[in-house]
Amino acid sequence: MSSDILKNTIERMEKSVQHAREEMARIRTGKATPSLLDNVKVEYYGTQTPLNQIANINAPEPRLLVIMPYDKNILSTVEKAILASDLGLTPQNDGMVIRLPIPMLTAERREELIKIIKRLAEEGRVSIRNVRRDSNEQIRKSEKASEISEDESHRLQDQIQKETDSCIEELEKVVKIREEEIREE
Repeated sequence: MSSDILKNTIERMEKSVQHAREEMARIRTGKATPSLLDNVKVEYYGTQTPLNQIANINAPEPRLLVIMPYDKNILSTVEKAILASDLGLTPQNDGMVIRLPIPMLTAERREELIKIIKRLAEEGRVSIRNVRRDSNEQIRKSEKASEISEDESHRLQDQIQKETDSCIEELEKVVKIREEEIREE
């Protein structure tokens, strides 16, 4: 039972870190990466389809994305989907491919992005701490119900605290890397 609690806790904490990492990766910096378009959905034969499933997305230059739909008939639909997204980018359609230039970041926008990253990191830390709290409550309940000993309870809570510290430290590393990326642009 105690190993199940610990395994579940570690799994949930790692998911929190992964989620925060993915959210931070979606934040647009001045660099062109195909992952910028991960949230763009295109109306394709009546269903909302992720752009990366119906087109090849490349970054031939640091500030340019090139989108080549597998079906040339949907170029205008892809263009509309990009314009409708919250990316703030203007696609250029030449009839064969869509070019998506990524503008330079202003100093003000850099600071806004850093604030957003720090907010996402704080949400991740709160999520990790909530997992810790839930797990510790579960351990205390098990201890009161005499399912585990007091020593086992303390040992598990120490392990959970170590995992919490580790996950928060990992989150801080991700924040530092993203912050440096934004400042360097």
